Amino acid sequence: MFGYRVPAPDQAMLISGGRIKNAPFRVVTGHGKFVLPFFRKVRYLTLAMCEAEVAETCVTRQGIALTVRAVIAFKVGNDDDSVVNAGQRFLSDQDQMSILTGRIFAGHLRSIIGSMTVEEIVTERQKLATEVLDTSKSEMAKIGLTVDSLQIQSIDDGKTGYIDAMSAPHKAAIQRQAQIAQAQARQASAEAEQESARKQAEFTRQTAVVQAEYNAQVEQAQAKAAQAGPLAQAHAQQEVLQAQTELAQRAAELRQQQLQAEVIKPAEADAERIRVLATAEADRMRIQAEAAASNDRVALDRMLIEQLPQIVEKAADGLRGANVNVLNGTDGLSEIAAGLVGQGLTILDSVRKNLKPESSSGSGKADKAPEDSYRSLPAGENKA
Repeated sequence: MFGYRVPAPDQAMLISGGRIKNAPFRVVTGHGKFVLPFFRKVRYLTLAMCEAEVAETCVTRQGIALTVRAVIAFKVGNDDDSVVNAGQRFLSDQDQMSILTGRIFAGHLRSIIGSMTVEEIVTERQKLATEVLDTSKSEMAKIGLTVDSLQIQSIDDGKTGYIDAMSAPHKAAIQRQAQIAQAQARQASAEAEQESARKQAEFTRQTAVVQAEYNAQVEQAQAKAAQAGPLAQAHAQQEVLQAQTELAQRAAELRQQQLQAEVIKPAEADAERIRVLATAEADRMRIQAEAAASNDRVALDRMLIEQLPQIVEKAADGLRGANVNVLNGTDGLSEIAAGLVGQGLTILDSVRKNLKPESSSGSGKADKAPEDSYRSLPAGENKA
């Protein structure tokens, strides 16, 4: 619209003309304003951030000249009084704000650095900046400016070398620490290399030991495999020899049993039979002697008959002690019993025959009586 003006966000619109109480112009920020043409005049003042650089040679309390470089960030204050103060001073030439600000801060830097030592300035830069800001704040406010920050960029002593000399012990300490650190690093590296070499040697040794053990096991297994065939054959031959030995022992035992049954036992039986016959012969001679003494044929026959069972029993006892093997069961037992009875009868007949000549020398009556008595025995006793 014709006559309506709106300032930019970073500008303050100054309207002059007309009657304004306590101010040479009206300040408008953040909104528009209707301006009567020909009767009002509009000018704009920047509210943006401005920058001023300072490079000033200052002398310290020690008399050492230092060149200090600093950067100041400032702007016009946001309140109307600050805008009015700045507009009255810099509206026609706003670039003068940076120049004037740099000069103001240069003066304050010289003043403050003159009361400090080089060590304090170098080591306490923030303290220097804070003191400069505090001393310049009221002065900057009078011209409508506010300082946002002050940064000390560099401090140079020129060719005096004071700062370098001041830093020499620290440099030496730092270099010494660096050398120590490098030596420690080299030592650690050498120890690491030695440890790595030791581990490699240990690994090589362990590998060689394991390989040797493996080779020994392989050789042992191969040797066992090579010996397995001969060992198995020898073991088989040993088993065959052992079996043959056992077979020979069994054959010898069988042969011994056979000899025992075929030779020794029959020989023992014959010996027992001879002994029994000899005993019977002795009994016969004894009986004959007794009969001759008594001259009694009947008594002799009765005595023979009574002694017959005992003779047979003795023969049986002799055979029992001989441990004769019976090979044909019940028939063999019957044959043995019949043989015993037959032996008894044979002994009896032999005794009778031997007694006849002696008894015939007596009377015929005496001979007949015993014979008749013998014949008068029951049939069962005669068979016995």
